[in-house]
Amino acid sequence: MTSLSAAPALGLDFGTTNTVAALADGRGGSDLVSFVGKEATGPVFRSALCFWEEERAWQGIAHEAGPWAIAEYLQSPLDSRFVQSFKSVAASPLFERAMIWGKPFRFEDMGRLFLQRLVAHAGGRLDAPPRRVVIGRPVEYAGARADPELARQRYDMMFDRFGVEIYYVHEPLGAAHSYASRLTEPATILVADFGGGTTDFSIVRIMAPGTPRRCVPLASSGVAIAGDRFDQRIMDKLVLPLLGKGGHYRSFDKILEIPGGYFSDFGDWSRLAMMRNRRTIDELRRLQRDAVEPESIGRMIALIEHEQGFPLYDAVGRAKRALSADDEAEFRFEGGGVEIAATVHRRDFEGWIADDLARIEKAMDGALAKTGIAARDIDRVFLTGGSSLIPAIRALFETRFGSDRIAVGGELTSIAHGLALIGEEPDVAEWAA
Repeated sequence: MTSLSAAPALGLDFGTTNTVAALADGRGGSDLVSFVGKEATGPVFRSALCFWEEERAWQGIAHEAGPWAIAEYLQSPLDSRFVQSFKSVAASPLFERAMIWGKPFRFEDMGRLFLQRLVAHAGGRLDAPPRRVVIGRPVEYAGARADPELARQRYDMMFDRFGVEIYYVHEPLGAAHSYASRLTEPATILVADFGGGTTDFSIVRIMAPGTPRRCVPLASSGVAIAGDRFDQRIMDKLVLPLLGKGGHYRSFDKILEIPGGYFSDFGDWSRLAMMRNRRTIDELRRLQRDAVEPESIGRMIALIEHEQGFPLYDAVGRAKRALSADDEAEFRFEGGGVEIAATVHRRDFEGWIADDLARIEKAMDGALAKTGIAARDIDRVFLTGGSSLIPAIRALFETRFGSDRIAVGGELTSIAHGLALIGEEPDVAEWAA
C-alpha cells in the first residue's frame, strides 16, 4: 500500500455530496484512500459536518465530519447541528457565514474543519504531505450569482493546511484521465460528470498509449444542475405539499395562499438549520392556527423542532435512487412523530426534471460548439457521478450518441483517481483551471 510520504501527488475530489481522495503510486497508477473506523464507508467520505456543544472543545463547540458526522447527528439530533452540501455556497456572495451555537462559521472555516477530520480518519495515509495536491473544481459553480474568484479565494484558505503545491483542475478532466487509462487506442471523448451541485462536460482527445502527453483537453462547459436539484424536485413536488405548500389560511374574511418563503427555507440546508428558533416556530404556530389544513403545518413544525432535516432528505435520496432501477418507488419517512408515505412514479419524476435535463443538454451542446466537433465524431462518451445512473440521463446520451459509445464505471471515484494521475504530469499547470 502506498504511503503518503512516498506519493508524488494527492488527487482530491471535494464534492458537494461526497469527497474521495487518491494517491499517485509513482508508476502511472493511483490508490484510493479508504477511511478507517466503525463508521467508515470505504473510500467515500460524506461531505458533511456535525457540531455540538462541549465544554472542553475549542470555543466550546466540538465537530465531526463524513460518516462520523452522520452518526453523531443521529445519536443526538436535538443537541447537534448538521451541515451538508456546504460546497454549494463556495461561490455565493450571498453566503457570508452560518451561525452555529452562536458562533459564526465561514465557508473556509467549515472547509478546514472538514479536512481536519478527513485526514484524521484516513488511517495515517494522509499524515505526511505529498509533493503536490490536485483538487477538482466544477466548470461552473453552484449558487446564486456564483463568483468563481470568490470561490478560488475560499478554496485557497480552505486548502492552505496542506502547505504544498496546490492545483485546481476541472473535475471532468480528472475523470477523462481516469478513463484514458482504460483505452488502448486514440479517441476523442466526451466526459459528463454528474455531481451533487453541478453537471460538467469536457471534450478530450486521447492519444495512443506511450505518448508523452496522452490527454489533450479541447473544451469544457457546465451548469449548476445535478443530483441536489433532482432531490429538490422530489421534495418540492412530492413532500412539501404534505407539509402545507400550496395550502391556504384564513385572514379575517379572506382565504390566502400560505407564503412560499417557509418552504424555500426548508429546501436549503443553510436556512433549514436556522428555522429552529422561537420566532420562526411561533410564526408557524400562528399559521397553523389559521390554516385550512392545520395538520400539514403541524408536520413541518414537528420536523423542524425535532431536527429531522437530514433523515427527510435521506429518504428523498433513497426514493430517487430506487427510481433508477424501478418504474415506481415508495417514499417513506418516519421521525419526530411524523409519518409520510407516498408512491412516486418514474414518469412523474422525469417530468419534474425535464427542464433541468434540457439545460444539461444545452451545456453539453456548448462544449461541442466550442470545439466544432459534431456528435457523430465523438468516439466515446464517459458518464460518471451518481446521477449518471438515472435512466432519463442515460437515455439523453444514448439518443445523441448511440448506446455502443457509452461507457460508465467508478461513478464516485473516477475523478479522484484521474486527479492523482494528473498530479504525476511533468507540468500540472497545463491542466490547471
